[in-house]
Amino acid sequence: MPSVAFYTLGCKVNFYDTEAIWQLFKNEGYEQVDFESTADVYLINTCTVTNTGDKKSRQIIRRAVRRNPDAVIAVTGCYAQTSPAEILAIPGVDLVVGTQDRDQLMTYIERFQTDRQPVNAVRNIMKTREFEELDVPDFSERTRAFLKIQEGCNNFCTFCIIPWSRGLSRSRDPQSVLNQARQLVDAGYKEIVLTGIHTGGYGDDLENYRLSDLLWDLDKIEGLERIRISSIEASQIDDKMIDVLNRSEKMCRHLHIPLQAGNDDVLKRMRRKYTTAEFAEKIRLLHQAMPGVAITTDVIVGFPGETEEMFRSGYQFMEELGFAEMHVFPYSKRTGTPAARMEDQVDEEVKNDRVHQLIDLSERMQLAYAKPFVGQVVDVIPERDYKGAPGSGQVMGYSGNYLQVVFEGSESLIGQLCKVKITEAGVNECKGQLVRVMQEGSGSNVNPAVTAV
Repeated sequence: MPSVAFYTLGCKVNFYDTEAIWQLFKNEGYEQVDFESTADVYLINTCTVTNTGDKKSRQIIRRAVRRNPDAVIAVTGCYAQTSPAEILAIPGVDLVVGTQDRDQLMTYIERFQTDRQPVNAVRNIMKTREFEELDVPDFSERTRAFLKIQEGCNNFCTFCIIPWSRGLSRSRDPQSVLNQARQLVDAGYKEIVLTGIHTGGYGDDLENYRLSDLLWDLDKIEGLERIRISSIEASQIDDKMIDVLNRSEKMCRHLHIPLQAGNDDVLKRMRRKYTTAEFAEKIRLLHQAMPGVAITTDVIVGFPGETEEMFRSGYQFMEELGFAEMHVFPYSKRTGTPAARMEDQVDEEVKNDRVHQLIDLSERMQLAYAKPFVGQVVDVIPERDYKGAPGSGQVMGYSGNYLQVVFEGSESLIGQLCKVKITEAGVNECKGQLVRVMQEGSGSNVNPAVTAV
């Protein structure tokens, strides 16, 4: 039986894509082995979001070549899309496929095995208008299923290379999304996370069908308990979106809305499509529509030209909004982007100091968000044994409003919808007590975030 080993760098979408590629190999009779063991094919799914991503990708490719020089070394993903020649120049690389045509992978591999000529299968992503259909019917993580509904991005923020590595925004056919969602529910998944490069842009290229329409159609799927959106831009939250968040009992009370900077001058230099006032207004409307909603965000610190005053005003703005959690990144130069060529780059030490200040703020806000839920009962789907230690007698999972909850229970609870009372609030995790396990089809999702005891 031929064997394949995978290594994935970068974002959740890449991990989804690797799972989809594994299905292609599985259908051809391959077995999957660990990347550190000897395999017939090594497939490296690369990242290019930062210069470090490129470097790490090259290191991993060389590691695979050393592991088995006779193996087929195939490279895909964002770095493969933007720099195929750079990758083919690494001795031992046999096949480069970008972020499209991956459904042809097995054909390329067979072609290489026949004529032993390296294959560069990368073509211009900017001309691609079709969503690449790659299904994932099952995930190694048994409790949450990811469903990719969108690819690419039209935003061209000044710090970001992604439109050049993923192409312009393309939506998956609605019928195909719904069929895949039904398959996942039939496979036993109760929560589906909708994912993409610019997930909220779903429907921009479709006739009169937007993300809010898709959410209503998903809402009708029997057996699906929770729908989560991996990320959505403030500018994409319109009245229709607020209506579905407000009325659908399956929508998780959690939204990830990237802010990137809390100052208008910085937002403008980033080429973001909103002002702080517009962003704050969307957050206000969301809190009104979904009391208790958890809003998490991404922030880039030390963007070129960010002065101490701009940072302070941004800090204050974030504090006022009261996020449930912030993912904080120091600005990192990405060759080929306008921001990398900007004057007034911020000193690394200054950047690090600001990062720490915002991480401290994030932890304070996380605790402040969790505290009011003490004594309340939330829906939790346990994902794994606590700290990954089987037999610990404790399990961990997320509530609909994204509290990470640890409580006593056996691993038989993993994947079940549980009612859990929060007994103690914490920064990264809360402690809870199992109240009851919901039975299949018991209409368990009335008020999905919180039920007062």
